[in-house]
Amino acid sequence: MKIFSKLTENRDLSLALGYFDGVHKGHQSVIKRAVEYAKLNSKKSAVITFKDHPCCYFWGVCPKYILSREERRAKIENLGVDYLYELDFADVADMSAKDYLEHVIIKYFRPAAITTGFNHNFGLNKSGDTKFLSDMADTYGYMYFETPEQKVTGETVSSTKIRELLSGGKIELANDMLGYKFPIEGEVVEGQKLGRKIGFRTANLVYPGELIDLPFGVYSVDVKYGGRVYRGITNFGLRPTVSDDNRCTLETHILDFDEEIYGKSLRIEFNKMIRPEKKFNSIDDLRNQINKDIAIAYR
Repeated sequence: MKIFSKLTENRDLSLALGYFDGVHKGHQSVIKRAVEYAKLNSKKSAVITFKDHPCCYFWGVCPKYILSREERRAKIENLGVDYLYELDFADVADMSAKDYLEHVIIKYFRPAAITTGFNHNFGLNKSGDTKFLSDMADTYGYMYFETPEQKVTGETVSSTKIRELLSGGKIELANDMLGYKFPIEGEVVEGQKLGRKIGFRTANLVYPGELIDLPFGVYSVDVKYGGRVYRGITNFGLRPTVSDDNRCTLETHILDFDEEIYGKSLRIEFNKMIRPEKKFNSIDDLRNQINKDIAIAYR
């Protein structure tokens, strides 16, 4: 997949339009439809999106993201997309829907097809929507596909709902809506080595500041390292039993694993929340609770 940060002339594509934070099941349905049309009609596919959420422009504050930009790119690529355009929203923020369609989408892409979600809006004051795109299809000679809402347990899948679930510790339902397990990936950094003193060595990652905050607590996770998948439990929080420096940490005890991996890349995929973080009266109490956490996570 080729990635562009500026508009380039690239005609006769099958386009998927949207922001696609999370690349959840709803987003996947949009992108898959665009890719499917491209393959069936010997075309190339492209996702047209923005580097940052439009809220960053309008309100000066970016929302907490579900995925890092690198992770989002990887998931879009895995869906078979040929080109990804990550534009600056400020360049188009003041365009009407008609101007955006004519002077961006048609001028640079003259698309064979456009696919969006059922609730897609664009243009100044959200003046463009699915009906507008459908009405203009004959004028500009593209096919238009509106994908229906996707539901999980009766609820419509959306980035807003997934953020709500993740911030509430409802990891399993969030994962069902995402279509994959919520991930954190990064380089293992040195901690205070307190875990090994109580018999549970941990690999520490810096929690990405741009991502949605999970509740402080203990989680069942899958750990991906060196081409293998390990079971693990992760504590995200302040470690009140063993530390009083108020530093937030993400530390993972990897089961059946005993390697020095400082500086190595580690991927943590969250399965479920086991319990909130709490302060124990003693190290022995903490040690006993960790054993219980492991039993609960993998019973």
